[in-house]
Amino acid sequence: MSSSLLISLLVGYFIVLLSISYFTSRNANNDTFYTGNHNSKWYVVAFGMIGATLSGVTFISIPGTIEGNGFTYLQMSLGYIVGYAIVAFVLLPMYYRLRLTSIYEYLKDRFGIGTYKMGSAFFLISRLIGASLRLYLVADVLQEFIFNQFNVPFWLTVTLSILLIWVYTFKGGIKTIVWTDTLQTLFMLSAVGLSVYFIAGELNLGITDIYHSISEHGMGEMWQTTDVNASNYWVKGLLGGMFLTLGMMGVDQDMIQKNLSIKTLKDSQKNMMVFSVVLFFVNVVFVALGGLLFVYLHENPEVLSIWAEHESKGDRLFPTIALEGGLPLFVGILFFLGLIAAAYSSADSALTSLTTSFSVDFLNVKTKTEVEQTKLRKLSHILMSVLLLIFILIINSIENDGIVWKLFAAANYTYGPLLGLFMFGVLTKRKIKDYLAIIISVLVPVFLYILIIFILPQYSDYKFGSELLGINASIVFLLLWLFSNCKND
Repeated sequence: MSSSLLISLLVGYFIVLLSISYFTSRNANNDTFYTGNHNSKWYVVAFGMIGATLSGVTFISIPGTIEGNGFTYLQMSLGYIVGYAIVAFVLLPMYYRLRLTSIYEYLKDRFGIGTYKMGSAFFLISRLIGASLRLYLVADVLQEFIFNQFNVPFWLTVTLSILLIWVYTFKGGIKTIVWTDTLQTLFMLSAVGLSVYFIAGELNLGITDIYHSISEHGMGEMWQTTDVNASNYWVKGLLGGMFLTLGMMGVDQDMIQKNLSIKTLKDSQKNMMVFSVVLFFVNVVFVALGGLLFVYLHENPEVLSIWAEHESKGDRLFPTIALEGGLPLFVGILFFLGLIAAAYSSADSALTSLTTSFSVDFLNVKTKTEVEQTKLRKLSHILMSVLLLIFILIINSIENDGIVWKLFAAANYTYGPLLGLFMFGVLTKRKIKDYLAIIISVLVPVFLYILIIFILPQYSDYKFGSELLGINASIVFLLLWLFSNCKND
């Protein structure tokens, strides 16, 4: 596929996003940016959240891991459903009752100003890392398959990407995001579904033959029940999926902000549960796609040399086959549209939530006049964009393969304390001194990191998966309980 065609698709795509931004941001104010005026339709949010949740990481990295992990990613996907149910019926009622703009405002009343600032800082760091990894992944593909041919430096590719996101989100904020996410989810799901259809057609496989063919190539295992030490052992997958959802959805401003833009709690809960079930089946299609990509690779060994030119990275398998693997042009177009849709549906909402959290939690915009709020919000939006750029350039300097697992690993350490704090606050009435909550929340992930990276490997082959987030949160919860005042229980 020619680079000029890909650039034309990219330009056309952003023209559509800018058009949506124009119509959704008319008469917008600060409340529009932060909450969408609490007028979003639950089914629109539910559909759009699929793209924002999956992101470019799932679109590229998950298919690239199937040869080594089979269908075991679905273990985690089943755990997601349990996590979403807990978020919907435990955390969302509290968020709606308090009418929060930033969910970390809850920590101020429950623990104190220090814990409040720390919790928000944890989110800012977590989301900057996550959004940077996701956007980096797509920028890397754009660079490898398009902009290197024009000698465009990587930093400029990333800068232009972030600038375009800033342009269509700076005014309408979450109201614009709800609708752009809907469009981008449509592009992404169409891309992955039709890619499965066309690749299966190239392999002369019917839809019912896909799993059988993948299994014949040794990639059909869903339940890993033999190696307890492996990171994809089935119990770790289920628990990891549940805790990842609680952390990266339940106490994450990015994802909750969309839900809070829905008018009523009942509709928000409906959105959450419908979305969680649909998301599982979408993940089934993604892992099936990954299996088909490796089957195609085995059936067309000449593509191996093309993949080798791109360093045989798992994250570059899908783009290699879609754009250079001999498939019909339409598959390449679908892949490219799906890729940019998956990437920007995640990055744009991340930028909006980062701006919201920093403005509300650190700049105290709620205490300012409307004019001052607008000025501070716009400055925050620019600052978060610059930080996103810096983080991506740092990641580019230290990157290696398997980016999806690095993202999850980072979340285990940063979201764990947040989840522990929120669950302690919601499930108990015990009181703890502000400074103790801060010390516990900081020291626990530091201790776990040292234990897992430097000490445990000397004594055991056990590999932590995403269950580590739950372990982190549980230890924080337990220590908060031990050092809290039992008279208030």
